[in-house]
Amino acid sequence: MSLNLQNILFRLCIALLTGAIIGLERQLRHKPAGLRTHMLVSLGSAIYTLIPLSTAGMNPSADALSRVIQGIAAGVGFLGAGEILRQSPNESQRTEIHGLTSAAAVWVSAALGIAAGCGLWELGLIGAVLTFLVLNFFKKLERMN
Repeated sequence: MSLNLQNILFRLCIALLTGAIIGLERQLRHKPAGLRTHMLVSLGSAIYTLIPLSTAGMNPSADALSRVIQGIAAGVGFLGAGEILRQSPNESQRTEIHGLTSAAAVWVSAALGIAAGCGLWELGLIGAVLTFLVLNFFKKLERMN
């Protein structure tokens, strides 16, 4: 499968869709990282992944693709850290730790974008559905304890 305009557009749309599946759940729960954040993380990850695929054809060096994926994971880690560590509104010197699940969801959105960028749309969609189920089903289990 070559990387023509139609193929690139399909991959980017899959990235947006997978990010939206997770982001919508987060948005409905009124989390700071919601629909647009997850869609943009997934889309950005797909774009970064498509760059070495487009410049080297469909057979980029595994090293180049690996470096891109590592860079995405590290960069998204900074977004996650910002989601987790926040200043307490009551005390400016106190830092609170919240949002681990939201940070993990952003991290997964990046992975789904990478999958979409690599053309693994089935993996991306299955991953998005499984993530949605984890965010919903296991929240109910946690409340039962």
